[in-house]
Amino acid sequence: MGTKIYDLVERHEIAMADLAGKVIAIDTFLFLYQFLATIRQPDGRLLTDTKGNVTSHLVGLFARSAHFLAHQLKPVFVFDGEPPVLKKAVRDQRRLQKVKAQEKFEEAQTLGDEEAMKKYGARTSTLSQEMIAEAQELVMALGMPVVLAPSEGEAQAAYMVRKGDAYAVGSNDADALLFGATRIIKNLGATGKKKKPGTLVRETVPLELIELDKTLSALKLTHDQLIYLAMLVGTDYNPGGIKGIGPKKALDLVRKQTDPIVLFGNVAWDFPHSWKDVYHAIKHVAVTDNYSLVRRQVDQKRVIALLCDRHDFAQERVEKTLAPLKPTQATLGGFI
Repeated sequence: MGTKIYDLVERHEIAMADLAGKVIAIDTFLFLYQFLATIRQPDGRLLTDTKGNVTSHLVGLFARSAHFLAHQLKPVFVFDGEPPVLKKAVRDQRRLQKVKAQEKFEEAQTLGDEEAMKKYGARTSTLSQEMIAEAQELVMALGMPVVLAPSEGEAQAAYMVRKGDAYAVGSNDADALLFGATRIIKNLGATGKKKKPGTLVRETVPLELIELDKTLSALKLTHDQLIYLAMLVGTDYNPGGIKGIGPKKALDLVRKQTDPIVLFGNVAWDFPHSWKDVYHAIKHVAVTDNYSLVRRQVDQKRVIALLCDRHDFAQERVEKTLAPLKPTQATLGGFI
């Protein structure tokens, strides 16, 4: 899910050291798609092993997980389940965009235009069930918990934070706030750098803490009003939002009109489902208590079997990455 309200939220910079010993519920699909979009060959093709299997997601996940563990974070990787019915329009739109990007990529490949190949290749990323299963396998081999959400992974992560089982949601999306997460950690990357959009330049990005109560206080909104604001701007359940209404105008509207029936009755709601359906989908998304947060020791043999034996990773480099990771006792208390 995605909503463009980040310019309005309260946030402040923190350091990785501030998160040492804290449980972070990771929006895993967001990370995996980042890896597929950015970890590519110079001509835009995905990294693969000698058998042609994609490895970009494993390269990114291994490096980032090791980075977290080396800094004493306690990640919990939350995976998406069944997407909500109302998300079908967005999924169809993204699928069409990827088809068009693939066509552009193939045209660029025919012309030998590597810059265009890299540009369009990043837009074709698709997660297969095999990739998801291997990501889960790697996370567990590294001793970290995997949580399977019944629906939106970000909503499940937000629920765990609300319960007190995690300190914050690790995500670059603001949607976790709509799902009620009390804290979000933004830009939780492995290096603190990312590519500037449309260029090959890597720029430093700050690690940011966003807190729901401070955001609501600064905006002078209730949590429900924050959801209404996001719906006006657009969510994955009503993509694009209301024509002509941006974040600042939406903020002004929800401050002036607290009754949602009047608020949405006065705007051009041009979607196949009602605003009440969208609100309900956000407010009452399915979550589960069926998860374990037990942390285990890194299983080096299992990691090497997956990365080196199956996918041709250099064993010396894998072992070097694993070396700083200290064994920990497999206890729930030790994890939280």
